[in-house]
Amino acid sequence: MTASQRTGLADAMSQAAIDWLDLLDDGQRQRAAFGFPCDTARTQWFYTPTDHGGLVLAECTQEQQQAALRLLATGLSAAGYNAAAAIMGHELILERLESWPVLPGWGRVRDPLGYAAAIFGDPGSGDWAWRFAGHHLSLNYTIADGELVSATPAFFGADPAEAQLPGGAMLRPCAAMEDLGRQLVRSLDECQLAAAMLAPKPPPDIVTGNRPALVDGLWVARPRERFRDARLLPRSLLDGLEGSLRSEEHALGSASIKVLRWTRTPTGVSWHRLRADQREMLSALLGAYLGRLPDRAAQAEHAKVAGACAEQLHFGWAGGTEPRQPHYYRIQGPRLLAEYDNTQRDANHVHTVWRDPDGDFGRDVLAAHYASSH
Repeated sequence: MTASQRTGLADAMSQAAIDWLDLLDDGQRQRAAFGFPCDTARTQWFYTPTDHGGLVLAECTQEQQQAALRLLATGLSAAGYNAAAAIMGHELILERLESWPVLPGWGRVRDPLGYAAAIFGDPGSGDWAWRFAGHHLSLNYTIADGELVSATPAFFGADPAEAQLPGGAMLRPCAAMEDLGRQLVRSLDECQLAAAMLAPKPPPDIVTGNRPALVDGLWVARPRERFRDARLLPRSLLDGLEGSLRSEEHALGSASIKVLRWTRTPTGVSWHRLRADQREMLSALLGAYLGRLPDRAAQAEHAKVAGACAEQLHFGWAGGTEPRQPHYYRIQGPRLLAEYDNTQRDANHVHTVWRDPDGDFGRDVLAAHYASSH
């Protein structure tokens, strides 16, 4: 992607952000706008139902809601926007499945308008950022010197992963990430599978969780780490989540937890050990993740894992390989982590995330930018 393409995409984001902010009153602006780089607020992200920071759609007028969605659309391809819209609408399905939950001090737990937009810095300047986030959706973009320099972390999830439609069809917002991953693991021969299989049972969630930065040895986050404000949740619910995680860790065993921890040294079957057709499968799987971004942003992410970097990719799997068996995988390279799990709700609850271990939130570019400016 050329500099002019990156700038053109950043310009579209900037105009959409300005248009949205111009519609807000002073009180709404206080909730929507933050400083930049403002790393504490900007890099604190979530994919659970909690306070994601920013102005929630439910607190906006219809005109303001539409302007926020126009901003969201600048950060996604048409297909990516469709996936995001389906995920937001999934809250209505989940609300019915969970018998319409309401929590004291919070209210409606599953709300398709419970998504928030946040702007960091001045969209009319060279350096700023924005986020759109809520349950099972967290999209983070950083602009430096008027160019989009980061579109990660990018999280998409769905609960339920598949929901039945009339006539037997299924609504599956993250279908490609599951189907293409399963196709690849089931294509592996005995030796390849032995290298790829990290553990017989999957972790209970994506291993890196919602940490702002990736460091060696990460394991599934404790429940109180995953929520912005534990006061919004009953203590009994948090205690129950903690107890469930301990039980799952006990079932996994310390040996499996050790090998499933995230480190900068990739684990799994390497690119070099894959056949040509399997490399095409892995490329298609990566393409499904990148296909959620606008073409120009997807090209920039793809460039990070092309050439010699692609040869350092590893694919690791844990759990069953049949549909509706709990499972997990990750794809890892020098500038890439794609992590996926489908373990909850009888393997009908999926999480997917795309990260850059060095460049999430534009850390690498901003560090160089500020170093050269001072």
